[in-house]
Amino acid sequence: MKSNTARKSSFTLAAAEHAQVLRLRRLLKAPSNTEVIRRSLRLLEESISRKELRRQFRVASARVRSSALEEVRELDPLVGDGLEDA
Repeated sequence: MKSNTARKSSFTLAAAEHAQVLRLRRLLKAPSNTEVIRRSLRLLEESISRKELRRQFRVASARVRSSALEEVRELDPLVGDGLEDA
């Protein structure tokens, strides 16, 4: 018996979902239905990770927005300073 046999699982899909797996298998030229499921899980996990990263960027941006705007207002008068001499 293989060492990873105990971790394997099996599940049943509804007819529509099974048909979807078969369509994806053809489109992806995947060697098996299992490979379709693996790829799908990977993509789902990456998608969730990207959503969480975007959320963290929004939170960080909101935290520094007011101070960044204040700095821009303070430095704005200096933007063209010294360009007349060039």
